[in-house]
Amino acid sequence: MQILKHVWLFFQDQILSMKWLNTQIGKMLSTMGLDMSGRVGGSLQFFLYDVIKITILLCLLIFMISYIQSYFPPERSKKIMSRFHGTTANIMAALLGTVTPFCSCSSIPLFIGFTSAGLSLGVTFSFLISSPMVDLGSLVLLMSIFGGKVAIVYVIVGLIVAVVGGTLIEKMHMEQYVEDFIRTAGSVDIESPDLTKKERILYARDQVVDTFKKVLPYILVGVGIGAVIHNWIPESWIETVLGSNNPFGVVLATLLGIPMYADIFGTIPIAEALLYKGAQLGTVLSFMMAVTTLSLPSMIMLRKAVKPKLLGLFIGICTIGIIIVGYLFNTFQYLFI
Repeated sequence: MQILKHVWLFFQDQILSMKWLNTQIGKMLSTMGLDMSGRVGGSLQFFLYDVIKITILLCLLIFMISYIQSYFPPERSKKIMSRFHGTTANIMAALLGTVTPFCSCSSIPLFIGFTSAGLSLGVTFSFLISSPMVDLGSLVLLMSIFGGKVAIVYVIVGLIVAVVGGTLIEKMHMEQYVEDFIRTAGSVDIESPDLTKKERILYARDQVVDTFKKVLPYILVGVGIGAVIHNWIPESWIETVLGSNNPFGVVLATLLGIPMYADIFGTIPIAEALLYKGAQLGTVLSFMMAVTTLSLPSMIMLRKAVKPKLLGLFIGICTIGIIIVGYLFNTFQYLFI
């Protein structure tokens, strides 16, 4: 058992967290005359380390996930989903969301396609909630920063929010609040051609390039904000606003996250810095969930597909779910950290 523990710790620290990389960057900057304990040196080390680490993990993960996705084009996914009914369908849709694109704006075209294909509204909303909030990439990156326990529980809770949210929307029979052009759109069944292994590899490579181009600005901004929080903002400020002394920290973090736009890879460095400075775990995770699930641009896109009443219900269910998750994590933080 001790051997397994040591192997896991090595995997966690040196493979996922790449602590060796942080050490080497610190040594390099020190030889250039920078003080690693100072604000400038510390900020630069944080920035370089997180950008390089996230870039390496991101490219590897996108490649692997895209290769898997090549076996499940939209047409095949629709056929698979149509075999399930009730809560089982919501669970399958939420799980499908874990292997789809990395931001809510990328997920909405698929959501529209599923709705047009005749899948139930609750099922498609379970997919829409889980896709940006929970994915295989976020699981690995969360493990690299917060550890295995937090990452796994985050994913499980995110899936629960997606299933419950989709089920509630299904029970309320909101189909009439989907825009007419989507409800009347016909579904075209086109069988995707089988790809060769080489074609799948080329597809995965292209997805790496395209996705990385899209998310790189958010990574740079997110890591930059994280570096400022980590080295320039006093710990007492973060503890006052987002620490245990503020009972409304979760609500505040959720409301602050909603108007922002970033993908999970740009949000995690900010969360890492906030946690380091004394913010509570649940408060930080609520901020992450709000940014990735309820960003303003994605809500504008979703408004083109659904009417205001359904959009408001979706935002309300997600917001309440995220806040509940935040307070639960804060209550049981001692179990994870």
